[in-house]
Amino acid sequence: MLRNKSGLAKSKWLMLVVLVLVLSVASGCGKDKKPAAGSPEEVIATYKDGGKITRGEFDKLLGFNRLLYPEYKQFEADPAYQQSMLEQYVMLKVLSGRASEDVKKEADKQVTEEVTKIKTYLGSQEGGLEKKLKDEKLEEKDVENLIRLSIYSTAQFEKQITDEEVKAAYDKNLKENPNAYDLATVRHVLVATMDPATGKETRTKEEALKRAKEVQAKLKSGGDFDAIAKEFSDDPGSKEKGGKYENENVNKWMEGFKKAAIELPVNTISDPVETEVGYHVMKVEERKKQTLEEAKPELVSVLVQPKMQDFVEKELPSLIETNTLPKPTATPAPSAPPEAPATSPEAPAVSPSASPEAPAASPSASPAAK
Repeated sequence: MLRNKSGLAKSKWLMLVVLVLVLSVASGCGKDKKPAAGSPEEVIATYKDGGKITRGEFDKLLGFNRLLYPEYKQFEADPAYQQSMLEQYVMLKVLSGRASEDVKKEADKQVTEEVTKIKTYLGSQEGGLEKKLKDEKLEEKDVENLIRLSIYSTAQFEKQITDEEVKAAYDKNLKENPNAYDLATVRHVLVATMDPATGKETRTKEEALKRAKEVQAKLKSGGDFDAIAKEFSDDPGSKEKGGKYENENVNKWMEGFKKAAIELPVNTISDPVETEVGYHVMKVEERKKQTLEEAKPELVSVLVQPKMQDFVEKELPSLIETNTLPKPTATPAPSAPPEAPATSPEAPAVSPSASPEAPAASPSASPAAK
C-alpha cells in the first residue's frame, strides 16, 4: 500500500510543533517556580558575584554549632543570632573563595587534622559520632565542608603575619604571665560533686572528698592509674586514657588544678585537689615550657583576629545584597557567650563561630574559674 508522502510530512511537522510547545511550557514552568519558603532550596541571602546562601546550608551551619555548643540552641529563634550567623557564613564563603590554590593545598592538612579531632571528640560522647550527627541532621561531609570553609577563610590572612609580630606577641604574653607557655603532662582522677551535663549535685563535698582519699590511697599503694581512672574518674575527657592530659598548657585549667600542675613535685600522687567541680587526685608526669616555634600556630591564630574583624566591619556589609531572615528589633544577642561554651579539652579548635573549650567536669577553666 502506497503512503501519502505529503500527509506523512504534515503529520511529522505537527508532532514537532506539539513537542516544542510542550518543552517550552515545561521550561517556562521551571523558571517561574520558586522553592517553597522553609525548604532546603530556598535562597535566604545573596551576596556579590553571584553568591547565595540556601536554607539548607544555613540549617547545617546552625546544626554544626549545636553539635559543638549545645547551649547555642536557646539563641536560634533570636533574629540577632540568625543575622550574626548569616554574616559569619557569608564571610567564610567569601574569604575561602579568595584563597589561592597554594594556600588551600597547605591548609588541607590542617583541615584533615581538625576533622579528625572533631570525629574523635564526638565519638567519645554519649551515643557516639553517628548519633550526634544524626540528631543534628548532619553528615560527616557537612562537618568537613564547614571546617574547610573556616580554615580556608583564615589561611590567606595567616600568610600576612610576620615572624617579628609572632615574636613580639610571645614576649608580651610571657612578660604579662611567666607561666603563659608552661606545659604539663598530668594524670588525674576526678571525683565530681556535680553532673557535668545538668549541673545537678551528684555527691556532697564530704562524700566526694572521702572517695577521693580512697582513690589516693589506692594509687599510693601502687595501684594502676589507668585502671583506677577508668573505674573511678568522672572526667569523660580523660578517664578512658588513664586520666591523662599530655603536654597541655596549664592556663587552660581551673585555678586549683592549674596551681597544682605548676607546683606539685613530679611523679608524686597528690592529696585531693579541690576545684568547683569536685576533687582531683593528680600526678604530674612532666613539665616544660612551650618554645616560640611550638606556640607559633596559636599566636598566629590570635594575630589574625584583628584582620578578620577589620574585614567584618569595613567590607562585609557592602557584600550582602539580599537577606530574607528576620531583622532584630531589640538589643542584639551575641553570636557567642563572652566565654567559649563548655565542651571538652579535647574539643577541636576550629569552628565557624567560636572555639570550644572544656566541660565543667574536666580540669579546663570555666568562666567561674577564670
